[in-house]
Amino acid sequence: QVQLVESGGGTVQAGGSLRLSCASTGSIDSRKCMGWFRQAPGKEREGVAVIGSFDGTTDYADSVKGRFTVSQDNAKITVYLQMNSLKPEDTAMYFCAAHSSWRCDTWSLYNYWGQGTQVTVTS
Repeated sequence: QVQLVESGGGTVQAGGSLRLSCASTGSIDSRKCMGWFRQAPGKEREGVAVIGSFDGTTDYADSVKGRFTVSQDNAKITVYLQMNSLKPEDTAMYFCAAHSSWRCDTWSLYNYWGQGTQVTVTS
């Protein structure tokens, strides 16, 4: 059983930075892929960034490329999302997610979810 707990959200001014963390439990085989998603009020949830737990391969949504960086610790237990140059349109609830297949860039496969952490960017 995979459990995911996010932390690190908050309110920041446009142009600022935040670092989100996702602590995970469960076997690494159950969470071969880890990802960050977000959902803004009135919008559908969208994929932001993913990372392969075994090889560290990453992928990003076009809207965050060059500004966000996903990484994991050496123990492959905690996944981070470093968010720089934040914009008001980045305001959303951010969720950590995981799944057990090898296809990390297939957003629809993510089936383990955390409770989310709120990120608010003010102009």
